Amino acid sequence: MPAPGQAVLRVALGAIVANWRDLVARHGGACAGVVKADAYGLGATPVARALRDAGCTTFFVAHLTEGMTLRDAVGPGPAIVVLDGFPPGADGDARLVPVLNHLGDVAAHARAGSEAVLHLDTGMARLGLDAKEQAILAEDRSRLDGLTLRWVMTHLACADEPAHPLNEAQRVRFAAAASRVAPGVPRSVANSSGIFLGPSFRSDLARPGCALYGINPTPGAPNPMRQVVALEAEILQVREIAAGDSVGYGASWTAREPRRIATVAAGYADGYLRSLSGRSLGLLHGRQAPLVGRVSMDLTTFDVTDIEQARPGDRITLIGGPGNSPDDIGARCGTIGYEILTSLGRRYDRVYEGG
Repeated sequence: MPAPGQAVLRVALGAIVANWRDLVARHGGACAGVVKADAYGLGATPVARALRDAGCTTFFVAHLTEGMTLRDAVGPGPAIVVLDGFPPGADGDARLVPVLNHLGDVAAHARAGSEAVLHLDTGMARLGLDAKEQAILAEDRSRLDGLTLRWVMTHLACADEPAHPLNEAQRVRFAAAASRVAPGVPRSVANSSGIFLGPSFRSDLARPGCALYGINPTPGAPNPMRQVVALEAEILQVREIAAGDSVGYGASWTAREPRRIATVAAGYADGYLRSLSGRSLGLLHGRQAPLVGRVSMDLTTFDVTDIEQARPGDRITLIGGPGNSPDDIGARCGTIGYEILTSLGRRYDRVYEGG
């Protein structure tokens, strides 16, 4: 049971597993589980264990420390790939797989005889061997001697915009570059949205992240994924205010008529973003309660005038439910569902359901 006043974050592990299985079926081949940033804020250990038990054999993280923590969580079986790479030997006995992002990485891990993933940049211009480095490697593939390449990968920049010309350009560039640089090595192309671009973007391994956690991989179209998260916070107090009274810091909201205001035990210290001030809503007893005033560090206020049964001790849903998904909330404050999830704080009582 949560402590009095403590918000509850419910994570439906069964929905995450079902989303992964749906993505495997749609991709028509293997899918990893991307669990970087603590599984997008939801808890890498329980999420990865649920996916492992469902048959997922490969996980991607961003940093070395994430990978080492994950190895302790999932045991020796699954492959754990570190997108940012790491120096040879830095993983100790964890048996992590580095992504090689430039020729210096290639040289260092070739000397060490590492197992690795080779990243070819085809249009993102972040990490990965650029066109010049790819040409050098294609002319002298002996630079790869000593490496055991599990996959050669690229990352799509605009997969959530199906009509964007860069999608096809990257597909063509990658096919050509992979054939020159690493012929015969299994390939990894699609992220969550890339899985929905069609059969030409299929590869030996897809790397879904956001879609596992219920974020819509097809913006502008109905979300094909199951929702995963519900954030519930306790109402500490309900008070009546008169017309002309203001609420919260800066007196940014003023009642035009008598209202009932519920003060809720969650704020921006919990990752409920301050930019949601005056722009979001909660769900209580099947009704919508508008957020009024500013989100403060530990408290947020909602107008419950039209919800007569609202009482202290009730729990209002801040994230989750109809019209209140992470994507919906992100849109209200000018960001994306990814940021809503990855901002979730550590003060919640986390409840994992299903699996």
